[in-house]
Amino acid sequence: MNWKFWKKEKPAEKKGFVREWFDAIVFAVIAATIIRLFLIEAYTIPTSSMEKSLLIGDFLFVSKVSYGPRIPNTPIAFPFAHHTMPGTRDTKSYLEWIKLPYYRLPGFTSIKNNDVVVFNYPMEGFRPVDKRENYIKRCVGIPGDVLEVKKRELYINGDMADKPPKMQYSYDVKTNGTGFNKRVLRKYDITEGGRVSNQGDFTLTMTDEAKASISVLNNVQSVEATIAEKGVYAEYIFPNSDAELKSTESKKFFWNVDNFGPVTIPKKGETVELTADNLPIYERVITFYEHNDLKIEEDRIYINGIESNSYTFQMDYYFMMGDNRHNSADSRFWGFVPEDHIVGKAVFIWLSIDKEATKLFEKIRWRRIFNLIN
Repeated sequence: MNWKFWKKEKPAEKKGFVREWFDAIVFAVIAATIIRLFLIEAYTIPTSSMEKSLLIGDFLFVSKVSYGPRIPNTPIAFPFAHHTMPGTRDTKSYLEWIKLPYYRLPGFTSIKNNDVVVFNYPMEGFRPVDKRENYIKRCVGIPGDVLEVKKRELYINGDMADKPPKMQYSYDVKTNGTGFNKRVLRKYDITEGGRVSNQGDFTLTMTDEAKASISVLNNVQSVEATIAEKGVYAEYIFPNSDAELKSTESKKFFWNVDNFGPVTIPKKGETVELTADNLPIYERVITFYEHNDLKIEEDRIYINGIESNSYTFQMDYYFMMGDNRHNSADSRFWGFVPEDHIVGKAVFIWLSIDKEATKLFEKIRWRRIFNLIN
């Protein structure tokens, strides 16, 4: 029998001040890392490619659970840093000792047309996928869609696509020789463009609403849409822009930002017939994204050493475009976005800062705070 049961146990030693703070910090870092990786993450808008839907200085929350969170390719990394250590230019924030294959946990929904999506830039091949630069665009084409741009208008499966309410285009504006007061441009929220000649010619980037307001000003004679002609070759447009492709050496596409396609967006499990005409469109998918060896010999296509006249896609792909249609580097320039590059869905704006504002109180765009993104 234990006769010492009546003795009081010694109380556990109280943690010191430093130990308590250390434990609290470790717990906070682990909890925040899990939230950031698997639930929600904050992002900021650095460029004007999504104006006026999203503005430079908007701070967003991006949902990882909407489409399902990815398991990190590089799990050994410095907390809260993307690809570079804070305070440095080129010091990696991650180690490649362990590299995991792509796997995505189940999400609440799939990507739909017109979703605003954050993804890793697909043309950046020198970093692991999850450490590539983050881009944000609108998904205008989902797997299996046939996409075409005709005279700047977007068509999906033969039908004109819905336009985001604050989408912008460039317009050629002719005045009677006078210019525009800065207050007038600010009133109509016109922040891009300017005078192109001394005869009253301007190029302005505007929403439909701003265009309607500018058109009725007394000094404005005409407002015409800026549209590149069909059939004009542009070396910076996909797939002409992809210097790493072998198949573009003999095949050129006379596409531009306002006249593009038609292209069928790759869908997992679907098989496409490969020809000299469409191989440049799908070569990067076959080689860089799905890691196959492709060779072209005497007009014959060999995939992994086997002569092939078709290919079955292993992943889903998406077509992304900015709402600022004439000032956006998007899928028209670098092609499809693979599913393993998808980060999450932009949900809402939690802060918006206008760096151009002169008054302190006006630097915060109060009306944009807690706005949902659509």
